[in-house]
Amino acid sequence: MQSLQREIINPSSIHDPIGYTHITIPKGKKIVFIAGQVAWDKNLQVVEVGDLAKQTDMVYQNIEQALIEIGATWDHIAKTTIFTTQPHEYEIIGSVTARYFGDTPPPSQTIVGVMGLALPEFLIEIEATVVMEE
Repeated sequence: MQSLQREIINPSSIHDPIGYTHITIPKGKKIVFIAGQVAWDKNLQVVEVGDLAKQTDMVYQNIEQALIEIGATWDHIAKTTIFTTQPHEYEIIGSVTARYFGDTPPPSQTIVGVMGLALPEFLIEIEATVVMEE
């Protein structure tokens, strides 16, 4: 996979990444921080209580709307941090991530297992760092 907005490096001396990139070097000049997004719809209703895949999809829908608002693409995301109450389900999270990034290399990513999020119904929260031209 190639990225126009980021230099992607996966050292051969480190394990192959699954759904993320080990090293991302942004090429842009403007850094945008997208706040942690959760599985809330526009009306602050929690979607798909108990379903990590569907909550992850809602989170990425919210991130997509933020990207559209600032004129960025998935390729502009240099780093994501994922907070989840189900960190061992990284394959579920990774499969949803892959659907959104498509042919774009995924960003550097950290998954953090947490005991809880803002509401007990939330299973996942994702924040993103975007780098783009000014």
